[in-house]
Amino acid sequence: MNNFAYSTSEREAIYKVIAERRDMRHFLPTPIAPELLQKLLQAAHHAPSVGLMQPWRFIRISDTDLRQRIHALVNEERKQTAHAIGEVEDSARMAEFMRLKVEGILDCGEVLVATLCDQREQHIFGRRTLPEMDLASVSCAIQNLWLAARAEGIGMGWVSLFDPAALATLLGMPAGAKPVAILCLGYVNTFYKSPMLVEEGWASERPLHEMLMENGWDHSATQP
Repeated sequence: MNNFAYSTSEREAIYKVIAERRDMRHFLPTPIAPELLQKLLQAAHHAPSVGLMQPWRFIRISDTDLRQRIHALVNEERKQTAHAIGEVEDSARMAEFMRLKVEGILDCGEVLVATLCDQREQHIFGRRTLPEMDLASVSCAIQNLWLAARAEGIGMGWVSLFDPAALATLLGMPAGAKPVAILCLGYVNTFYKSPMLVEEGWASERPLHEMLMENGWDHSATQP
């Protein structure tokens, strides 16, 4: 008997929120109450971090003009990404990408920018040979925020279409700090039944068994 396990209903709730988390792009403009936003950010702040360095910094975008300028940066990168897709694949795939809704920056209730802090070189514990563990730690904080938001009925979308240097300059970030994600949070009409890119026919999910190996790298495994 495991005395540390949660109750059956509590465990089911955890697995449910993991399974039903979605990267949302469609939002309602309904504001998020300040106390709920603080609760979600506290969940993010409870994330594990290598060497307890807590490298995450969240910038709340409350200025409407600044939100518009961030959206313009994302839109510019969207065009550049479409062009790159056209070069690697074909013009039809590029047009298909341009039809996708890739963000909800102007629609959602809240916009946050998740960043890596500056002066990270001072943190060596757990990072001497794997310096990217600071990024892994920020990703854990983002995932915590995502799951907590879903549990509260709030949608969240992770936007990565932007020039990090341009966004850092726009936000007045110090040297060494780096934006990782633009996070859109807000109420929604409905949550996607499957990941949006699957629903739109852009991509398909691969099963776990294709990702699982044992005792070493399986060179016969199916490649993406």
